[in-house]
Amino acid sequence: MDSSAPPGLSLVAVLSLLACSIQVLTAILLTHRYGGRSSATDKWILLWLFYDVIVHLTLEGPFVYMSLVGTVQSSEGPLAELWREYSKADSRWLVFDPTIVSIEILTVVLDSVLGILLIYAVVKDQYYRHFLQITLSVCELYGGWMTFCPDWLMGSPHLDTSSWLHLWVYLVFFNGLWVLVPVLLLIQSWFSLRSMHAVNHTHKRL
Repeated sequence: MDSSAPPGLSLVAVLSLLACSIQVLTAILLTHRYGGRSSATDKWILLWLFYDVIVHLTLEGPFVYMSLVGTVQSSEGPLAELWREYSKADSRWLVFDPTIVSIEILTVVLDSVLGILLIYAVVKDQYYRHFLQITLSVCELYGGWMTFCPDWLMGSPHLDTSSWLHLWVYLVFFNGLWVLVPVLLLIQSWFSLRSMHAVNHTHKRL
């Protein structure tokens, strides 16, 4: 069956990437449904937030469950297969790694709630929008740092970078998104808050 997949890609890898594409499509549809009156910038932000929450709940949530009742290695089903595929790049996800599971519990619970609240704040233009945006971005960046820094300090014994798929797609691309986008959101919040402060300062002078 794997013979139909491109070189270097197993059937499980192809199906896993297809599942991720479906998540993106779902986020696009939700953005179209709920972000119709938002600015172009906010539509892009909503797209990311919907995708972010979908990933936390539909991928990382099941990972936490599998890790608490057993391990990914001992679990069955399509999501277990997906995580076993990812664990070829980072073997800590295959077994019960306390650091990874602890971070993921926080991510699934806290980041998902923050993401949902932020979606509402963006759509309804709430005053607390940038407080949530900054908080969520910092949480995402901290989670990424604590996921990889402990392994880096040990010489990256659990990371397999011998395959282009494992290195550039699984490790760099998918994890890099949760670095690049939060940084961009922090920058966007910085400029938005600066603009609001300038407007308020001008009004006070008048």
